Amino acid sequence: MKRGLRYSAVAVLLAGLAGGAVYYWHFAEQSAPAQSSASGPSAAESPQVAMAMPVEAEAVTVDRMTTEIRAVGTLQSNEAVVLAPEIAGRISEILFEEGERVAAGEPLVKLDSEILEAELAQARANLALSRANYERANTLARQGTGTERARDEALAELRSDEANLALAEARLAKATIRAPFAGVLGLRGISVGAYVTPGERIVNLEQTDPLKVDFRIPEVYLSDVRVGQRIEVTVDARPGESFGGEIYAIDPLVDVSGRAIRLRARIPNPDGRLNPGLFARVSIIVDVRENAVIVPESAIVPRRDGNFVFRIEDGKAILTKVEIGERRPGQVEILSGLAPDATVVTAGQQRLQDGAPVQVAAATTAGT
Repeated sequence: MKRGLRYSAVAVLLAGLAGGAVYYWHFAEQSAPAQSSASGPSAAESPQVAMAMPVEAEAVTVDRMTTEIRAVGTLQSNEAVVLAPEIAGRISEILFEEGERVAAGEPLVKLDSEILEAELAQARANLALSRANYERANTLARQGTGTERARDEALAELRSDEANLALAEARLAKATIRAPFAGVLGLRGISVGAYVTPGERIVNLEQTDPLKVDFRIPEVYLSDVRVGQRIEVTVDARPGESFGGEIYAIDPLVDVSGRAIRLRARIPNPDGRLNPGLFARVSIIVDVRENAVIVPESAIVPRRDGNFVFRIEDGKAILTKVEIGERRPGQVEILSGLAPDATVVTAGQQRLQDGAPVQVAAATTAGT
């Protein structure tokens, strides 16, 4: 009896499952046409449109790019000297104004020359006497009434007095201090009436056109620099301005303490806008590329195996490996990997994968 009831329960369960299957099949058949008619191409594509990632993008630009070596240095006068007397004496005249421009050979300071002039007059008198004595001794020697020794002694005396005269003339000339070259005078440290000794500072003279700039670069750049190479200099005293120059000397000795190369360049300074002693930032122009491909710095995606950008093509972000070159504020040069007409993603790369559909929220041209 119990076994019969068990079989009846199983039969009812199987009948229920069969009925459910028939009902599901019938319902699916009835609803399939309606679903097919409601779906079309636009409905199939709508999920993809919804998945497009919003990004910002900019077009690649082509511009002039330079390769530079940067250094720091100090501006120096082309020629510089501290004027000082060669003989001792009292200053009788100061013939210049502080800070003025003077020509080469222009007299600047005079020392009291009364004693020097008297010494010169005495030397001239001695020379006149020794010349007469020599002529007399020479005449007597030719006539045979004088000795050759007397003539030779008279000749020696003549030569000595000639030298004394030249010395007196030179000492008198040293009493006037002249500008050795054209330049600008500094601030004097003496006054009229001061007694000066040889080597005592009077005033400095600076030749400021052109100026020189001395600077150092690491030894690894030795093959990149040469005489005649262009440089650009900026100074804090003239913000926003740059001054061109040219390398004219390279020290053959590499500094062993810092493994650096010493260079010297000239900078034209006709209007006097630069002064000796200024701190200078130097850029050596190694190479100039007129048609360089440039992208915004924000477009670069650094990875372990190199640098990449997301290039937009047919609405998709294509991960593209690039070789970068020089950098400048906000921009990077691309040496290879991008065409000049490409457009790259500049914001939103963190959520992108290669080939992902994108929607450009802002497409601009770099530099606009």
